[in-house]
Amino acid sequence: MKSLRLFLFAGWLSVAAGAIAQEVNLKIIHEKTEVRLREIAARSRGALGFCALDLTSGERFALNENATFPQASAIKIAILMEVYKQAGEGKFKLTETRRIEKKDKTAGSGVLQELGDGTVELTLHDLCVLMILASDNTATNLLIDLVGMDNINRTLESLGLKQTRVRRRMLDTGASWRGDENVSTPAEAARIMELLFKGEFISREICDDIIAILKKTKETKLKSGLPADVVIANKPGSIAGVATEWAIVYLKDRPYVLVVMDNYGMEEDAPVAMKEISRTVYEYFSRLSRATPHGTYVEKPKEK
Repeated sequence: MKSLRLFLFAGWLSVAAGAIAQEVNLKIIHEKTEVRLREIAARSRGALGFCALDLTSGERFALNENATFPQASAIKIAILMEVYKQAGEGKFKLTETRRIEKKDKTAGSGVLQELGDGTVELTLHDLCVLMILASDNTATNLLIDLVGMDNINRTLESLGLKQTRVRRRMLDTGASWRGDENVSTPAEAARIMELLFKGEFISREICDDIIAILKKTKETKLKSGLPADVVIANKPGSIAGVATEWAIVYLKDRPYVLVVMDNYGMEEDAPVAMKEISRTVYEYFSRLSRATPHGTYVEKPKEK
């Protein structure tokens, strides 16, 4: 019996030693990835921040994650959340329609500004889809007016988000010059995406409906850094000098959030950096997703 106990104890020590050794090795590749990400960020002449969060383990990479950045169209995720919140409260139905008139039209991105005066009638759900898929500014402003800017910000405050705020309608350059900008931080945007992924905003059903819209296919900088078959739920935003994107990347067995923000940008620095950051983060988490506890890449046995 004594020899059996010694054998088991020796086996436990061997496993424990192996686990500790692998923690050291994992730390090495984490640190190498962090260095690489910071090198990519440093090549951008703008101010760049990012946050990557592993949704299985909580592991993260971050730079300037608490710095405040203007959001351009990425802030439309917060507007979408408020629409679904109020619909869930019974204030309106997403099947209700709105007629698009000339006075409603806003310049910039989108298609509604190109259509006839009063000839188009869309559901609120349709407006949500256009806001995210086509980044339609007319649809966005109609939805802001529907739910109320103050209500959007109260909801953000209730989620513990202190720096994410909607302060102006789309293309209100006067408000932008006054400093009334739509803003967030990489850390808070990552938290929003984490809440949606985990079903912790209002309900699992509402989060799934929001994510379904965010998953609709669109070409973006973070998407361009991923293999074509990887699903992503995301919203980019860009205005002169600003590039942002919030995303959930559905890597098999290792989903993660990635948010990148850049302002005071120069030429193509930010788009290039966003693509490279996305590729680097994917490469890191994909290695972990397919590795054994000792870092070998062995095909997972099929269940019998």
